[in-house]
Amino acid sequence: MIGLYIRLMDGISCATAVLAGALLLGGVLVVCHMIFMRYVLGESTTWQTEFAIFAITGAMLLGAPYVLLTGGHVAVTVLPDALGGLARKLMNLVASLVGLAFCIALAYSAWLYVFEALHGGWTTGSVWNPPLWPALLPMAVGISLLSLQYVAEILRGET
Repeated sequence: MIGLYIRLMDGISCATAVLAGALLLGGVLVVCHMIFMRYVLGESTTWQTEFAIFAITGAMLLGAPYVLLTGGHVAVTVLPDALGGLARKLMNLVASLVGLAFCIALAYSAWLYVFEALHGGWTTGSVWNPPLWPALLPMAVGISLLSLQYVAEILRGET
């Protein structure tokens, strides 16, 4: 059962990494569109800046579980590497548990924020003025999936 959970989370993390890549590509293409509109055609832009910010930020947040899965995050491992053995495993476990606790607290707050924006009808207040909750949703989803990936990493025993 644990193996199934780990494989499921690994698959979901890989799928959200693909989505994050698509969002990043979309953000880059919109920035190119904005540059073309402003500097070649001399037209003003209304939605491009906000869309690019939301897409690229969403890519970062939705890509976080994959980064944890692949060990792509920045880590200072001088002390654990020097200790090795059981001490290293314990230090990594404690670090993972602290990271998990932080992510759970952040996920809870992020979901509250999304629901407040949704039920409050919040918008960005810009010229484009889209609803705010779709821009906040990747934060809640990404940090929730990061929490679940932390659990998978702890269960994997390679922390």
